[in-house]
Formats: sequence, C-alpha cells, structure tokens
Amino acid sequence: MNPPIHPKDSIQIDSLLTFCKKHLGTNYKYASCTPNSGFDCSGFVYYVFNHFKINVPRSSSDFITTGKTIPPDSCIAGDVIVFTGTNAKNRNAGHVGIVISNFGEELQFIHSSSNKKHSGVKISSYKESPYYEKRFLKIVRVTKIYK
Repeated sequence: MNPPIHPKDSIQIDSLLTFCKKHLGTNYKYASCTPNSGFDCSGFVYYVFNHFKINVPRSSSDFITTGKTIPPDSCIAGDVIVFTGTNAKNRNAGHVGIVISNFGEELQFIHSSSNKKHSGVKISSYKESPYYEKRFLKIVRVTKIYK
C-alpha cells in the first residue's frame, strides 16, 4: 500500500509541533526572524512556516487578510491566532502565534512574547489569560494539516 500523497502546501502536525517547541525559550527580538538573534511574534510564525515552505506574511498586521478564518471552537494545531497589539482598544492586528492544541482541547498557542517578565518563545493558554482574551481578533488557517 502506498503512503498518502499530501499537497506541497501541507504540513504534518507532529513535525510542525516538534519544530515549534524546539525553539521554546529563544529570545524575543523586535523585527527579527532567526533563532540566532531571536524572534518577534510574526518573525517566529514566519520562520516556522517558511521552514515547511509555506508562504505566510512577515508582518502580524497582514494576517487579517491571509488564510481562511476559522471559528475558535473549530481551530486545530497549526492554525494562526491573531491578536491586537498591546493596546486592546486599537483593533488592528499586532500579535500572532501558532495554535498547538487539538480540536476540542483548551486553546493553547506558541508565540514569541515581548512580555518584560517572561519574554521569548513560550506557550500560553488563551483562557488562562484575560490579557489575550480581550485582544483576540481571529484565527486563520494558512495551510493544510495532516496527522
């Protein structure tokens, strides 16, 4: 039996999650998208998807018009979660991360945070942080994910 053929714009979820988590603890650095110098939020997302040859925007603001919008209760690992910047009243995109939880699980995402106390690539829980809940804008699917 032949293995399934997947389109070139797809990612195996285990590979994506392993690659993302390999960068946990990498420093935050504004306007950077390399592990050697550090990542800003969109630089991390860009770096991860670029590793899998998936084109995504380099700027968090461009994720508003990228991909297919997914309801939060239908998101899966590999989707991109989009937030406002630090000012939740300004409803423009300013922060992004990659969903790492599976459908039906508590929504968790990996991202590069500029938080003064805990900056760098880390995992955050959407529900455990009112800070992220009030800044939430949308979730987008930028690629096909398979097991």
